[in-house]
Amino acid sequence: MSDWIRIQIAEARGSTPREPGTAMRVWPEAQEGSIGGGTLEWQATQIARQMLADGTLEARRKMALGPDMGQCCGGAVTLEFVRNAEMPAPEAQPLWIWGAGHVGRAIAAVLAPLQTPAITLVDISPDRLPDPLPEGVTPLVAAEPTRAVPHAPRHASHLIVTYSHDLDLALCDALLRHGFDDCGLIGSATKWARFRKRLAALGHGSAQIARITCPIGDPALGKHPQAIAIGVAARYLARAAETPTLKERRA
Repeated sequence: MSDWIRIQIAEARGSTPREPGTAMRVWPEAQEGSIGGGTLEWQATQIARQMLADGTLEARRKMALGPDMGQCCGGAVTLEFVRNAEMPAPEAQPLWIWGAGHVGRAIAAVLAPLQTPAITLVDISPDRLPDPLPEGVTPLVAAEPTRAVPHAPRHASHLIVTYSHDLDLALCDALLRHGFDDCGLIGSATKWARFRKRLAALGHGSAQIARITCPIGDPALGKHPQAIAIGVAARYLARAAETPTLKERRA
């Protein structure tokens, strides 16, 4: 494809549709990503395309989001325009999805476009993985999935949605021993009551067991795989908004 302009929000003050670091790319006849839509994005896109036509390499514009622009945000953003600059890499929280059946596939497909979770999709056979994989999803084939648990970062989130209750239980046990940031298990209240007793018999304390969320998603939305995926995504986004970033944790 031809040259492009990366538009990135360098500064944001007051009420704005997107935060600093948000970026998009603009080609003469296409665009990718969004800095918030509306008149702001339309005007920024026109500036970028004029730069492409003129051969301009870089530019910087401060744009107020008031009545003159037809947007009610009322804040202001400073935009940086750079020719052929790469998109900023998102700070991605690791998310391991154990099971590539209907629910695992649906969750991966819904969350992958967000780019913020670095998704690893695990199953016992390559034939069970979706083809093609959603962009940004890393496949992991493990004939014995519990043996892959030590390879997961200890700050990762996990969703256990396999085809087997026995495997679900084994993964809960292995992840509790390994450590995790967050863990969800697909299932009913009856399944979880049974699992709590079995995990306690395996030596896990009630406080540790309670760190696993079951059921996942929003039961009010129903049991269709896409409905579960939407509930999971909503919870993930809400939790991410309240949780310090990896960079903040390391500070």
